Amino acid sequence: MALLNDIPWFLIAASVAKTLFLIFLVVLPLVSYTVYAERRVSALIQDRLGPNRTGFPISLFGFKKDLQLVLGGLGQPIADAVKFLLKEDFTPGHVNKVYFWMAPVLAMVPALSTLAVLPFGNYMFGQKMVVADVNVGILYVFAIASIGVYGIVLAGWSSNSKYPFLGGIRASSQMISYELSLGLSAVPVLMILGNLNLSDAIDYQVKNGWLLLPFTDGKLSLRELLLWVPVLISFIVFSISMFAETNRLPFDLPESETELVAGYHTEYSSMKFALFFLGEYAAMIAGSSVITVLFLGGWHIPFLPVNTLESSMTAPGAVLGLVHITAFFAKVAVLLGIFIWVRWTLPRFRFDQLMKLGWLYLFEIALVNIFITAAILALVR
Repeated sequence: MALLNDIPWFLIAASVAKTLFLIFLVVLPLVSYTVYAERRVSALIQDRLGPNRTGFPISLFGFKKDLQLVLGGLGQPIADAVKFLLKEDFTPGHVNKVYFWMAPVLAMVPALSTLAVLPFGNYMFGQKMVVADVNVGILYVFAIASIGVYGIVLAGWSSNSKYPFLGGIRASSQMISYELSLGLSAVPVLMILGNLNLSDAIDYQVKNGWLLLPFTDGKLSLRELLLWVPVLISFIVFSISMFAETNRLPFDLPESETELVAGYHTEYSSMKFALFFLGEYAAMIAGSSVITVLFLGGWHIPFLPVNTLESSMTAPGAVLGLVHITAFFAKVAVLLGIFIWVRWTLPRFRFDQLMKLGWLYLFEIALVNIFITAAILALVR
């Protein structure tokens, strides 16, 4: 009984509430409507109509017309979700069933797990808006995100089919290659911050300006001006590597439709296919969130007050906390728009070009950038 009394029940309840809010009220709706936004944006780029009719059949309840054109197709994600839930879940007889069923989960769970350490807001109702405020947040992100490749590799291998197998091999070599440049490009940022805690990374940018836009605190020191160049290099390399890590065009070699039918998820249907689909977009959201935290100040809005633990308990503090959360996901939404824009603008690389870019350019640039950052820090310290 004494042990039960020692358990911090309030902290557990707060963590569960933040997790449910983040996953069910933010991430999953954001995933669904990112898919909708991608279909609409691709239609605009290709000068055609996207999904603009799907609405809600309110005529079933006695109304004369359905809500279709008024909503502009906003019901499409809901229709897609219902379709995936009702479709037959067909498992081919030639697959290795245990790993075939395990693969979609391994593709989805790591993308959601990385969100646990990302601060999506400042204080609100006396709670810091992060599920797990750990001191090794960025290492946790890299460690968990790298597990996602196992889901893709298992899907390719367990399908016992040539196209999925080729997709799995491509995914493993691509992700291993670009994880190096992804990790190395983050090292200069961590050297500047002097900390692995992502909440402290945002606090640093609140006091000193965003790393990518160092004048957002109203002033610009010589140190920040000199460090802006290596930060910009890190941002470019990190962003390109994130495209490769999430298998987005021009790096979508593991599932290139014109070559491999659908790559590693060729044999999948129904909700198992949906998990791969959701995993890709959840990984995009996680990657955009990491970029926001490291380079764009996280939830911070320039020249706007910052909540403290005490002020967050008041009504104005709660409103300010909500504004900070909105700002964070607005930055994420802009980055997701760039993901979509790039996909429907650039052609796919050949695989040798993809490997050459990763090993001969990004890896070396990220490595040299570490020495440049160290030299500047030694000079201005």
